Order: sequence, then structure tokens, then C-alpha cells
Amino acid sequence: MTGANPLDFTGKTALVVGGSSGIGNGIARAFLDAGAQVLVWGTRPDAADYSASEGSDLAGLLYSQVDAADWDGVERAARDIPAVDIVVLCQGTVVYGRGEFERDGWDRVMGVNLDSLMACARAFRPALRDSAGSLIIVSSISGYQANRGNPAYAASKAGAIGLTRTLGQAWAPDGIRVNGIAPGMVATKLTKVTTDHPGRLDRTLAAIPLGRMGQPSELGSAALFLASPLASYVIGHTLVVDGGLLL
Repeated sequence: MTGANPLDFTGKTALVVGGSSGIGNGIARAFLDAGAQVLVWGTRPDAADYSASEGSDLAGLLYSQVDAADWDGVERAARDIPAVDIVVLCQGTVVYGRGEFERDGWDRVMGVNLDSLMACARAFRPALRDSAGSLIIVSSISGYQANRGNPAYAASKAGAIGLTRTLGQAWAPDGIRVNGIAPGMVATKLTKVTTDHPGRLDRTLAAIPLGRMGQPSELGSAALFLASPLASYVIGHTLVVDGGLLL
């Protein structure tokens, strides 16, 4: 690697599932800025259906509408991407108002936050094996602690961390490096339930040693590291990026 920039992804292709907004969009733009061709999957029909006010910047990204929780649909969409070097799974949802204690809310969150991870990972395993590529699963620090109002969210994120370890072990012989990222409080539309309430936000910031929320671009930096040669001996690890909140 002497003389080469290990964070230069020129000539590489990255897919970011859930890259249309928030953390996923920050990760997608990080790979774009590092020289990669970046594909993004989202839930809306067209890239124009997203706005900057929602934390979306799809300029320069190749957008497709794909329901990541539809196993058959994922398989079909994956066939349209014959070669890929990096797959980032950043899809996610949450149901507030204690909706996750009910069957519909539980099933919705688990379907997106956990089941769809395996659907996507399975679909792209052959391409990642061919490229000796990298799979990155984005979970949450909620996977490491209780989340009183959101049992499905916490359980799904704990499952995502376990899936990262297991696929890391299972697919390393194929030359695929599987790792993960567990964000803390990051300023996105999913955290507006906190950021739109000053008192709640103040209490949250007081619990973070750095005293601020994270930005999607900072999760992008973590993803670049995990996908790069700098992490060539890292397998099955979930990197916590939370400003010290879990400490």
C-alpha cells in the first residue's frame, strides 16, 4: 500500500441500501466523494421524491426503488447489479407510541430492520465473493441496551449485531469481510422525536461525553474505513460510533 491512498475507491462499485436519506445517505456520499460509483436503494418511486429537508442528497448517486423486505424483489434487483465491491445495509424503521408492542408494529420493524438484512446479504453473496468484497451492516447502540418504548427496534438491532458476527465467521473463507456500524444519536429524520423537543434533546446531549449529536457524514467515515484495506484483518466486528454515549 506504499504510496497508495487506502481510502481511494476509484473503480469500485458500492451499493447502499437505505441510502436515500439520513445515515445511509451520508455513507453513500462518502463513497461517492472517495471515487466510487454508488448505487442507492430506497422506498420511493423516484429520486425526485426525496428532499434536502429530509436529509437527502442524491446528486451523483444511481437511485432505484427496491423493497428490501421483499426477498423475491431483492433477488430480482440484485441480478441487475452483476458486479459490486461494497454493500452497505442501512435500511431501518421504527414505530413510536408503543406501536411495537403490537403485532403489526413488531412485524413491520423486524421485517425491515432484521429480515431484510439477510435477504440482501444472501442476494449479494455471489457478487461479493467474486470481488472479495465488503458487507457492512448498520445497526444501532440500541442493540446493546434496553429501549423501553421500542422492543422491536432494540431486538432487531441486537439481531443485526449477531448477524454481523455470524456472517463474518461464515463468509470469511469466501474472501468476504462482514462488519458493522452501531450509530448512537445521529441527526436524522428518525431522531426528530428527540431533536424536535428541546427538553428531551438537552437530556440526550448531557448523556453524550462529546456533548453533541453525530452527523451522517461521520458514519460515512466509519464505513470507508471498514470497506478499505485499513480494515483488512477486521471480521465480524461492529464499530460503535456514538460520541461515547454507551460508556
